[in-house]
Amino acid sequence: MKKGPGLVAIIMCLALISSCAVHQSRTKSSVVDYLYPKTETIVQPSVPVLTIPVSVGIAFVPEQGRANNNDRGLWPGLGGAGITESQKNELLEKIAENFRKYEFVGNIEVIPSAYLTSGGSFSNLEQIKTMYNIDVIALVSYDQVQFTDEGLLSLTYWTVVGAYVVNGEKNDTSTMLDTVVMDINSRKMLFRAPGTSDIKGSSTLINLSEKLRIDRLNGFTEATDKMIVNLDQQLSSFKEKIKAKPEQVKITYSPGYSGASGSGGGGLFNLIEAGILFLLLLSSIQRKKSFRACKTRAG
Repeated sequence: MKKGPGLVAIIMCLALISSCAVHQSRTKSSVVDYLYPKTETIVQPSVPVLTIPVSVGIAFVPEQGRANNNDRGLWPGLGGAGITESQKNELLEKIAENFRKYEFVGNIEVIPSAYLTSGGSFSNLEQIKTMYNIDVIALVSYDQVQFTDEGLLSLTYWTVVGAYVVNGEKNDTSTMLDTVVMDINSRKMLFRAPGTSDIKGSSTLINLSEKLRIDRLNGFTEATDKMIVNLDQQLSSFKEKIKAKPEQVKITYSPGYSGASGSGGGGLFNLIEAGILFLLLLSSIQRKKSFRACKTRAG
C-alpha cells in the first residue's frame, strides 16, 4: 500500500514537532568554580580582621558558557544570551547603593567583569584588591534557564498559515542570583544571600525572540530585588554573630572613624545603643537638676 503525499506530509510534520517542540537555554556562573578551580590548592581560611569603615568591591563572576538545544536554527533568537555588561553594571549599582546606606561601609567599587578571570581564584582577588584598594568583595553569580514549549496546534497553524498567527507559546524564565561576601585577606566567607525569580509569559512566534530578551532582563531584575532584601537580613544576622562571637571576626577602626565605640566586635554596630545611652544620660541629668531646684524652693 502506497503512502499518499498527504500522509507523508503529516508524518514529516509530526517528526518536526517531536524534534523541536521543546527548547531550553541556560546561562550560568559559579562562585565555587571561580574561587576553587581544580588546579587551586585549598587554603584553610583564617580569622577575618575587618578595618572599619570597610572598603568593598562588587562584581559578577565570569560566566561558564551557554548551553541550549536550539542548534537546528529553526527558531531564531531562542539561544540564551545572558545579560550585557551595561546591564550587569546597572544591577551591581543597585546592590552597591544598598551597601552605601551603612555607616561602617566606606568606599564601594563596582568592578568590571573583564577584571575577573575564569578560575582566577584568590590570586585574582588579590590583584583586584591592589587595583581598587578594597578589603571585602561581594561576588555575584547566577543561573538562568529559559524553557519554551510550542503546542501542537500552534505549530500546525505555523505550517499552514504562517508565523504571524502563531500563539500559545509558553515561555518560562527561571533565574537565581547569589551574592557571596568574602574577606580577601582571610579568604573567609562572611555571609551570603540568594534571590530568585520565576517569570511565565506567552507570545507569538514573530515576537518570541524579543519577549525572551525582555524576560531575561526582568528575571535578573526581580532576582536582584529579592536578593537585596535577603542581603539586609543576612547582614543583620552577621551583626548579631559578631556581638555573640567576637572571636570569629576581629574588628579594628581607621584613625578618626566616628562610629568606633570600642575594640571588640560589638563596637561596630552599637551606634543605636550609644544614642539610647546618651538620651538616658541627658534624662538623668535633667532629673537631678529638677530635684535640686525643688530642694532649693523647699528650703
